[in-house]
Amino acid sequence: MKILVYGAGVLGSFYALGLAEGGHDVSILARGKRLADIREHGIVLEEMNTERRTTAQVNVVEKLSPEDAYDLVLVLMRANRISEVLPALAANKNTPSVAFIGNNVAGSGEMVAALGNERVLMGFGGTGGARDGHVIRYVSGVEPGKAPLLIAELNGETTPRLQRIAEAFGRAGIEVGFSPNVEAYLKTHVALVSPLANALYMAGGDNYRLARTRDGIVLCIRAMREGFRVLRALGIPILPGYFKLFEWVPEPILVTLLQRVLDTEYAELGMSGHANVARDEFEELADDFRSLARSSTVPTPAMDQLYQYIDPTVPIVSDGKAEMTMDWRGVWIGLGALAGLVSVWMLRRHRKR
Repeated sequence: MKILVYGAGVLGSFYALGLAEGGHDVSILARGKRLADIREHGIVLEEMNTERRTTAQVNVVEKLSPEDAYDLVLVLMRANRISEVLPALAANKNTPSVAFIGNNVAGSGEMVAALGNERVLMGFGGTGGARDGHVIRYVSGVEPGKAPLLIAELNGETTPRLQRIAEAFGRAGIEVGFSPNVEAYLKTHVALVSPLANALYMAGGDNYRLARTRDGIVLCIRAMREGFRVLRALGIPILPGYFKLFEWVPEPILVTLLQRVLDTEYAELGMSGHANVARDEFEELADDFRSLARSSTVPTPAMDQLYQYIDPTVPIVSDGKAEMTMDWRGVWIGLGALAGLVSVWMLRRHRKR
């Protein structure tokens, strides 16, 4: 399959390397310093835990020309940059499938208006990381380039086109999943990551500081739940379904779990690392989601309080602040339910042995 990866950041580099090593005819579109880095060094990935590096030489281009022909273009750009690339994508009539992979609240309307409904796919990538010079440092539990990838039709159907893409990517070791409602999936994801990013800004962009600052975590969890109530009020399903855990697991338990996650190098690279370099994207995502919230009648006080910290001139919260009273309702029920889930998981694992 002939593929153009449009964007050479963490995800673009990650998938371009995997697809190239899997035997596909891959080009990656890059500009500026990143273009020069790839031409000089190739794509270089370094896994966080093992520090193992993988390098691949991939054809790199500076632009998509109207006469270029690809089987698929994977657009891996920040949400606030999509409008900039649509004219070049629209001018190219020789590529039948363009998959926009990444955060999105606004939906597919602008993409469909530019390219036509039949060409647009949407999805989400399954890893995170940050650039360190010409090296992409990433967090993932899989081989370089092989993290799961969601690609979906706008109408939710599993079409022959999707099956061909999944088969082709599967031969490169990349697992492709589908979604019956990709726009709901993406809105659900932003309902979680937007409050988390804003809570990180509240703590100066420092995940370890946020882990120590209980009030920031409490606000983050409450803002996530407000986001889910907004989606439900507007008839938008929570996808994938396991994210519904954020609605019923008691607040103190979620606070403890999130504190532990934040106090890790994984959070430093995969969460605060991305939030700190993509503040412009998270501002647009927060604006879009707050617009969505205003179309409902759901109050969003926690979301609104966190929003102010997107502005880097707003003073951050004091380190370790823990003045907010947590909601302890349902803690024992929640602990019992979690214990039951753990027991079922252990039993299934035992049976597989």
